[in-house]
Amino acid sequence: MAVVRSPKELVAGLMFVGIGVTAIVIASNYTLGTAARMGPGYFPRILGILMIVLGAIIVLRSLRVSGPPLPGWKWRPVLVILGSVIVFGLVVNWLGLVFSTMLLIVLSSAASTEFRPKEAVISGVLLAALAVGVFIIGLKLQMGIWPGSR
Repeated sequence: MAVVRSPKELVAGLMFVGIGVTAIVIASNYTLGTAARMGPGYFPRILGILMIVLGAIIVLRSLRVSGPPLPGWKWRPVLVILGSVIVFGLVVNWLGLVFSTMLLIVLSSAASTEFRPKEAVISGVLLAALAVGVFIIGLKLQMGIWPGSR
């Protein structure tokens, strides 16, 4: 029987395998196509296979290389980040993309023990500008930038 020497790598490898299997299962309903004419299922399946291979390599590595044990699970960061994403989804149509993105960044930054409000606001402003550039200007999504600008 194999002995796990690096539990963190084992869990990471299993997560890669799980995500890869999920991608393949979801993509199995889509047309595969060929390498010359890729269908909508081609990329997810190939990516899923690569994820499984990478995960298997990481799992095998966890049996050979010593590593630290798994740290204890901390619920506060998970709940704060999940809650901030939910709040973003609820207020984005009302506050607009800029303010809801800034709110998302500030709230999710509070999950860290190293939270600094000034840095969170600066990051929020920069990421809000990036979001406007990518989603509104680049992808031309029909979404309000400011409150009531839809």
